[in-house]
Amino acid sequence: MTEFHVLGDSTQWQKDFERRLRASYTAAGLGAAATERMLGDIRAGTGDWTVAGITDAGTRVGYVAVVVADDDRSAGRIGDLHVEARHVGRGHEEAARDWAERWCAERGARRLDIRLIEPAGGLFDDYGVRGQLRARHVGSPPEPVEGVTVRPMTQAEYPEWLASEKLAYVGDIVRAGATTPEDAARKSDDDFAKLIPEGLATPETTLLVLEAAGERIGTGWLKHGHLPGATYGYSLHIDERYRGKGYGRAAMASGEQATLAAGDSVLMFTVWGGNEVAMNLYTSVGYRIVEEYRSLGLPRSVA
Repeated sequence: MTEFHVLGDSTQWQKDFERRLRASYTAAGLGAAATERMLGDIRAGTGDWTVAGITDAGTRVGYVAVVVADDDRSAGRIGDLHVEARHVGRGHEEAARDWAERWCAERGARRLDIRLIEPAGGLFDDYGVRGQLRARHVGSPPEPVEGVTVRPMTQAEYPEWLASEKLAYVGDIVRAGATTPEDAARKSDDDFAKLIPEGLATPETTLLVLEAAGERIGTGWLKHGHLPGATYGYSLHIDERYRGKGYGRAAMASGEQATLAAGDSVLMFTVWGGNEVAMNLYTSVGYRIVEEYRSLGLPRSVA
């Protein structure tokens, strides 16, 4: 029988949790410094988590960690849910998921979020995918795509690009089910003001234009040194009328080339939920899912 006991001392869980995170980030190609930076950011937020040991007949088989933040009581979160490999498949995972949902719902949460760092075996298939963090180690310059050229964006092109990117960002947030259109628009304005305050002159930032047969087919926006040795691709975009012609790979190649030119060796980015075409492309060119974000409305609907 699966039982749950809230831990007074979560030190052992913390060590195990960070070990699994470190393995996931390293497998995705992140170096030691980048991995430790990500771990530090996560570690800073775990102090408010409630951690329970999952036991079966007195034997600990895993952990589940949950939180309902004071600043947003409507949203709960499963920070971790892990069952040791030798105990998988005995119903402990399902019991822990159900316990976490009840725990958060009892504290007023109307939505439950989870960040997955390892395969969940279908446990959260009915949680909607809100986004994925993808990454790939770039070891050598990518092969150029024939007929496609890449150049820096000009000052004249910047205002139209900025307006288009902000609008697309709003659409991504709304499609992922993260917030309302109004809140998404405010978040877009705030995020762009912070991320690209000096436009084309923003330090460690590359803005690109992709062309084919003299026509602009897409753009790219990259932030170098986002983590030590890692470039973050905020956007590698092919205009809709040019999609389906293999140019998506050209966009990825341009991002990888810019990553290497800046002295980084990892390209990482977020893909929003609902964009299965992009997810399939990234999988096909070797971008690993480092983290996946899913959510479910509470209370859970009964079929």
